[in-house]
Amino acid sequence: MNVIMQSPFDLSKPIAIGSDHAGFDYKEALISFLEGKGLSFEDFGTHSKDSTDYPDYAHPVATAVAEGKAAMGILICGSANGVAMTANKHQSIRAAICWGEELAQLAREHNNANIICIPARFVTESDAEKMVAQFITTNFEGGRHERRVEKIACA
Repeated sequence: MNVIMQSPFDLSKPIAIGSDHAGFDYKEALISFLEGKGLSFEDFGTHSKDSTDYPDYAHPVATAVAEGKAAMGILICGSANGVAMTANKHQSIRAAICWGEELAQLAREHNNANIICIPARFVTESDAEKMVAQFITTNFEGGRHERRVEKIACA
């Protein structure tokens, strides 16, 4: 098994993953990537390239993360905007749109993001894998960032 080591996430729990039709191919590629690393996941769909509505997949992923049933989440759609907006409606979710490894790192270090949102129409599958690996292995810095993260949620 080639498990990504040193993860701040509790990887004894599955990683929640979901996409709409625009992100379907990337979701399938990322599932293969996770399997190759020996990581467990729960696939919340979609399960085809047929046109569908991103909230139908973003809400279940966000719920699994918010309820602690999943270690973290991965959401993919064409621009990542729709899935991020949807996921961020959940109280304890901090879903970050990332289009590069540095953004994935900063989303974790500075914002303690717990869902990475990937824009399938704007990055390569290889870049998506690198971002997910970076996201999974990056720790939250805490400190001054903790104070800011605590101010995100609405009562």
